[in-house]
Formats: sequence, structure tokens, C-alpha cells
Amino acid sequence: MTIDPEDKKKLIEYRINQARETVNEADLMLQNSCFRAAVNRIYYSMFYLLLALSLKYEFSTSKHHQLIGWFNKNFIHTGKINREYGKMLRKAYQYRIKGDYEPIVNFDKETVESMFADLKEFIAEIMKIL
Repeated sequence: MTIDPEDKKKLIEYRINQARETVNEADLMLQNSCFRAAVNRIYYSMFYLLLALSLKYEFSTSKHHQLIGWFNKNFIHTGKINREYGKMLRKAYQYRIKGDYEPIVNFDKETVESMFADLKEFIAEIMKIL
């Protein structure tokens, strides 16, 4: 499927804005000690930004594993982006799954604050490419 260049640009901008809004949501959750929800928002901010990146490079999927695999293959394994960013994404994804699906989960403030700091770094790095 071919997307009109102007529509593509608008969609990329929409996904970037969606990621930024989700950062704000994560920050609010963190400030209010809603750590499980903050973890969810941290991951989804990364996910939305990767959707923007995938649009730029004409890769289309809504599946988390496919998007992460594409990112790893095209940016982490090629050395275009430092492996640390792949680790940040993997950790956020794994913690989001844990928080969403395990019956009992408790994230501590320090862990979520560290993930939030990682998120800010991740966004800055991806925005260099976008």
C-alpha cells in the first residue's frame, strides 16, 4: 500500500505527538505513584515513536513483536543505534507485559524512575533519525 507523501508526513507527526502525550501520561502516573500504569505508558510511548519510525522507512505493522524485530534488525544489529536502546525497549516491553498480565505485580519507584529516564534518552535518540 502506497501512502501519499503528505499523508505519510501527517501520520508520522501524529505518532510523534502520540508518543509525547504518552510521556506526559507516564510522568503523571509516576508522580502519583501509579507505577504499573507508568510502566505501561513508558512502553507505549516507545511503541508509538517506533510506529513513526517504521512509517518513515515504509514498514507497516501493528504487531509489537514485528515492530520490535524490525527495529532490532534495521537499527540495532546494523549499529545505526547503540544496543543500549534495544535493551531499554526490551525491558520496557517485558515490564509492560508483566504489569498488564501477571495477577500480582509491584514495581518500585526507583525502577520506574530509571525506566522514565531511559524513555527520555530513547526518544532523543529516535528523534535524531526521524
